[in-house]
Formats: sequence, structure tokens, C-alpha cells
Amino acid sequence: MYTDNLFSELRPALERDEALAEANRCLYCYDAPCTRICPTHIDVPAFIKKIASGNLRGSARTIFDSNVLGASCARVCPTEVLCEGACVMNDHHARPIQIGQLQRHATDWALDKGMLPFQRAEVMRPALGTVGIIGAGPAGLACAAELLRCGVEPVVYEASGAPGGLNATGVAEYKMTRLTALVEVDQLVRAGITVKTGTRVGQDVSIAELEKRHAAIFVGVGLGHVGKVGVPGDALAIDAIDYIEQLKVDRPGAEQQTRGKRVAVIGGGNTSIDVVTQAARLGAEAVWLLYRRAEAEMPAYRHEVELARRDGCRFLFSTQTRGIEQADGALRLSISSADPKVGTTLDVDLVVLATGQKPHLGFFADIRDLVVHFTKVQIDPTTMRTANPKYWAGGDCTSGGKEVVNAVAEGKLAARSIVAALEAGNV
Repeated sequence: MYTDNLFSELRPALERDEALAEANRCLYCYDAPCTRICPTHIDVPAFIKKIASGNLRGSARTIFDSNVLGASCARVCPTEVLCEGACVMNDHHARPIQIGQLQRHATDWALDKGMLPFQRAEVMRPALGTVGIIGAGPAGLACAAELLRCGVEPVVYEASGAPGGLNATGVAEYKMTRLTALVEVDQLVRAGITVKTGTRVGQDVSIAELEKRHAAIFVGVGLGHVGKVGVPGDALAIDAIDYIEQLKVDRPGAEQQTRGKRVAVIGGGNTSIDVVTQAARLGAEAVWLLYRRAEAEMPAYRHEVELARRDGCRFLFSTQTRGIEQADGALRLSISSADPKVGTTLDVDLVVLATGQKPHLGFFADIRDLVVHFTKVQIDPTTMRTANPKYWAGGDCTSGGKEVVNAVAEGKLAARSIVAALEAGNV
């Protein structure tokens, strides 16, 4: 039966005294490397110093001025390789400042108090026209917020029934709960972002219609489902994103699907780690992760791999899946491995594919001159503008899938570029 500690948070919130003690450890560096390495360049020493002085509102404002999704990024960012990895405390062989936890401390206070993450311009500029934004994930929401700060009205079109993107449906529960993601997005909507949910571009509204309505368009669509692996029987496997989403929206059903089962996950990225960790915590009898290359080539973060190991996952490196078939009410994987201790078959109850998500390309063909190379929309990285001068793009559709903080930074950069182009009449 489900218990609340099944998905205890990876990094629990700091108590007030803990936050004060940690904030007072900070050296408040000039030209701080933690700020420089952050894609949104949050002024880390400034927000931490405000925590130390008891000014949580000012701390949260400093964070939100750079990153309107600061609450989610405090939880899901790989701080070990970004801000905390750059902390000068590492040079002194001391524990780095818990920057992510301090950021969460301030932003959680702000969300609890109903503090809006940004203020729209006091005087809007209708003469510049409106901007259509396709996708209400982190890139699209960050772009919309920055446009409103600049006095330009955005309209966000979202295919699903609620905004938030994978923050709301695809982040492992032990990193961030669905409720946190929804509350954060609700604050953005309260601040003035207009989101038209249940609106599929290319179906419910055409590209031609959007081009008539809006002076400029930002494409911020995320990634879709995981592609098949191209082996016999791969239709018997389930999608990693669907598996994680089920936990977010139907935890008892996810536990029922997993408890007591033998689970194999195929892949080597951070999503595969999320799946094996989730399966282990939901009570799977045994969990394997099959990766086709050596451990050193695995793209997942090292600290997350070690987390999965602690939860009981067994890793099979240099292991190829040759086929999946049903056998005696279960599933049998035909495999080949460089490890002589690994056999040629693996009997399991559930196979999950985490081999990389495919982009939503449905309406891209309708956009004149849009260049897509190896499934990525091509842009000028200094402006996020595409080859079609009416369009900008950012987030996973241009990067192939990075962190939430990268998508926020790209959405902000695109918004500023859009405003500059509209002001110059260069659209």
C-alpha cells in the first residue's frame, strides 16, 4: 500500500535555522562563479545574503528577476554540476554552499505567500503587436513572462489540458511533486500570462492563422514520446514518459503496476535513472538498467547513477537488446553483453523504453524556411531567431533536451530579441 515516505524528497526543505546557518557560510564572492555558470545568471550571493538578513521577500525577488521558474529549478537543477559545482568552497576542500536548497527556501516562502514571480510593465505597448507562443513549458512560459515585463502582450498556445510541460508530468516525484509544479505555473498565470490550453497548433489553429494574429511567434514545444528501439517486439515495451506521468497523476495505479514485478529499463540518460529509481521505490522485486555502451559513456549524471544503485538497481553495461517476446505470461528480452556473466535472456514483467524522446514535428513543415537539422530547429544562438524572420525558438526543440534552467534562459533571450526586432520594425 502506498505510504508517504515512498517518494521522500531527494533534498528535503531546510528549516529556518538551517537556512540561516547555511546562508552565513557563504563568502558572497565578487564575480561569483556560481552566478556565471547558471544559465539564467541568478545573483546567487545577493539572494543568499538576503536570506542571512531575514529578507526572504527580497531574496525571492532576486531569484525571480532572473528565473521566473526559480522554485522548480531549485529542485530539478543538477546543482552538483552547475552552481554548487562551481562554488569556491570546493577549492578549499570544504562542502559547497547548498545553493539549490537555499533557493528553494526563498522561493517556497514566496509561493506560500502568493507572491507573484514577475510584474508586467505598467504601460503596455499595443503598437508593437502581440506575440504567439507555441508551448506552455518552461521555455514558452519564461518567454511570455519576459515579454510582459517589456510591455508586449503574449498569447500561449498549449496542446494539453494544463500548462507546465514536463515540469508537471515528467519530472520524477522524488525531485519535484506535481503540486509544486502546478502552484508555480498558477502564479505565472495570476501574474498575467494568457494560456489557451487544449489548442493544438496545426489542428485547432493553423500556422497561417497564427501568422495573421501575431507580429512574431516563439516556438517552445518540448519533446514527445520515446521512439521505439527497432528490435522485434519493441511494441511490448512502454514509454518512460508515460510511466513517470502515471506516477504523477495516479500514484496508486502506478504502484499496482509495479509492485512485486521485475522491471527492465532500456536507456542511459537521466530519464532512465528516474524510471529505475521510481520502480525500485514503488516496490519492484528487481530492477535492471540496460545500456548499450560502457558506464563511462553513460550520459546520466554520476550522482543520479549512484542514487539508483543505492535504491537497488542493477546496471548491465555494454548490453544490447536484440528482441522482446511474450513467454509464459511474462516478457523475455534477448540480449547480448560484453560481460560474460550476463546471459543471453532476461525474464521480466515490465520493459520501459528510455532511449530518448522524439520532438513534436507535426506543424514544422507548415512554417516557411524553418530549418530542422537532425530533429532540432536551427536558430541563431545569440538571438534564438530562426531562418524565418517571424519566428524564434527555444527549449528542447532546439537543444534536443537539456535542463529546465536552460529552457528558461533561452525563452528570456528570445523575448528580448523579439522586443528589439519589433521596436526596430525588423519582423
